[in-house]
Amino acid sequence: MSRPDLTDADARAAYRKELRGVARWPRTLGLLCVFASLGLWAWPQSGGPLVLGPLATASWGWIMLAIGWAILLWAIVTRIRYHRARMDEPG
Repeated sequence: MSRPDLTDADARAAYRKELRGVARWPRTLGLLCVFASLGLWAWPQSGGPLVLGPLATASWGWIMLAIGWAILLWAIVTRIRYHRARMDEPG
């Protein structure tokens, strides 16, 4: 692979599409965890149980939020590293 030409509109669009594919599943999983945490916080207000297993439902929500953000940060770092590696390639 060679360094992408970001001055050309078509090459820039192709590179954007390529970057969107980097760490796509981890980003999706991270967002799902974040939205699941919102559901866990709202569930007791809509008649669900206040406790799931050893912890309160809200505690599970905080745990899911932390896991989701950790996955998202990992995906962001992966994407930045990929971009830097592509920009450091000889043109």
